[in-house]
Amino acid sequence: MEELKSLVIEIIRGTTHDGPGLRTTVFFKGCPLSCRWCQNPEGMKGGQEIWWEERKCIRCLECVAACPEGALHEDAEGIHIDRAKCTLCGACVETCPSQAMAFIGEEWTVSGLVEEVLKYKEYYQAFDGGVTVSGGEPLAHAPFVTEFFQRLKAEGVHTALDTCGLASLDALRPVLAYTDHVLFDIKFIDPSMHQHYTHRSNEIILQNLALIAETIRERRDKAMKLWIRTPLIPGATASEENIAAIGRYIRDNLPGLVERWELCAFNPICKSKYKKLELPWAYADCALMEQETVDRLKQAALSTGLASEMLVVSGLVASL
Repeated sequence: MEELKSLVIEIIRGTTHDGPGLRTTVFFKGCPLSCRWCQNPEGMKGGQEIWWEERKCIRCLECVAACPEGALHEDAEGIHIDRAKCTLCGACVETCPSQAMAFIGEEWTVSGLVEEVLKYKEYYQAFDGGVTVSGGEPLAHAPFVTEFFQRLKAEGVHTALDTCGLASLDALRPVLAYTDHVLFDIKFIDPSMHQHYTHRSNEIILQNLALIAETIRERRDKAMKLWIRTPLIPGATASEENIAAIGRYIRDNLPGLVERWELCAFNPICKSKYKKLELPWAYADCALMEQETVDRLKQAALSTGLASEMLVVSGLVASL
């Protein structure tokens, strides 16, 4: 039987913000949401893609000459890819001497990925860490992630699932069986706002969060931990009304189950990724959030009666 394979965008070692301790985070390609502010646009589409990086390009134009479909052309702004013509043959990637043309994802087998992340097992043990799957959306690769986590658990490695929550129950349940820690995004409580900004309803997302809560309750030792994450997006999620609504939801529906609620301050650093993909981004001109704004949102969260030690604000904030 052929081994399961999945497309991985990136593997980052030594992360400290994607779960407890020192971790390796594996980013899978493909996501069912289309968040307008997405920080990893290369992870939105499920299939392979090629992008061009200006800072690496030496303008030799070998890629243009190598493309059998005539899908590349150059102008004053750089190299452009006609994605309607591109067949992903990889000729441009192979011929580029500076790696300015590159595939976004790399296909991994379960065995190969397990072997890769276990190289750092001693660090996980020494610093109470482990392996986190993120994306994109890792639950879009549920059979792969289930086997991946099962094999990591057999090696004594802590596992964490970083998810937007939009997946079928048939995808979520088997993954949870081998998950120690869940990082779960709540962007909006209002379903119409969620639909508007992510292009999908949050009905299934909240149902899956309820399943996770039930799973934690059923585990007598309460071994599975739950962190809620909310991105603070100017003009979207970053309103006192939205943050207070999320706080009330946590208070009323997840009492005693949430170890941490993380408010993730907006950062425009990902705009270079949109340029590489030649995609417009509505937030390209947004600056870092000001401390006063973040403090106000933090107070809105605390106004719901949640414990202050549960609340964490992460990310860079503009200095005065």
